[in-house]
Amino acid sequence: MNDLFELANEENNDQIIKEVIIKIKQLKNEAKKNEIKCFLSNENDRLDCFLEIHAGAGGTESQDWAEMLRRMYIKWCSNKEFKFQLISEHKGDEAGIKSSIIKINGEYVYGYLKNESGIHRLVRISPFDSGARRHTSFASVWIYPVLDENINVEILEKDLRIDTYRSSGAGGQHVNTTDSAVRITHLPTNIVVQCQNERSQHKNKETCITMLKARLYENELEKRAKEEQNIENSKSDIGWGHQIRSYVLHPYRLVKDNRTGEESSDPDKILNGDIDRFLESSLYKLNV
Repeated sequence: MNDLFELANEENNDQIIKEVIIKIKQLKNEAKKNEIKCFLSNENDRLDCFLEIHAGAGGTESQDWAEMLRRMYIKWCSNKEFKFQLISEHKGDEAGIKSSIIKINGEYVYGYLKNESGIHRLVRISPFDSGARRHTSFASVWIYPVLDENINVEILEKDLRIDTYRSSGAGGQHVNTTDSAVRITHLPTNIVVQCQNERSQHKNKETCITMLKARLYENELEKRAKEEQNIENSKSDIGWGHQIRSYVLHPYRLVKDNRTGEESSDPDKILNGDIDRFLESSLYKLNV
């Protein structure tokens, strides 16, 4: 590529120079995408997500700010061609929203947005203040994954240890004289089921498999309940002190992430959904 660029320069071939520059930009963009995906390796990163926004104290000021934030994320979704759906909305008393939940569908969307959870602060001259005074408003953002509703109970033969033994009834009386009773151990979870009700080993095995599926299903439900509880616990930990980003429109113009130090002097561009630089910075600096 460098040789071609130098040759084009020597011959003053503008067309080749333009093509090389375009190709270099394409390669850089592709390399950047692959680099970002290296930071999206967690199990839930590829999932869809819910975006939840709540206005802070301050009435109309904060409610208007909450709606501005929602618009920012919706613009970002549109730019990425991600689908989004309004799940709920509680409108503000005079303007804006008190709260809103949006479901976003897109590849790695949870991974991209997960670090947006926290408090977002706005400083501006209030459009609702007749005295044109400067106001500070807060709104909370919470991002959490859309958990898969389908619990697939898959049993692999290699995960099973199947033992057979001779059935016996109460008092040591033999139900039969063959090894018809079956005990199955699921090695990954150490769940054990057994059956000796039938004279047929095959039927006892079928019953064991049915029991094992039920046990694994219950086990999966318990795991999911714990995951959801962890999400709720984390959510309750996000207080107004967890301020992650400031958007200052007056007396100067600056958007700054308090965690990564990433800055932009063009708040209008950011509020119109161009937030990739902040998302990528958080992936690089907060996920290490």
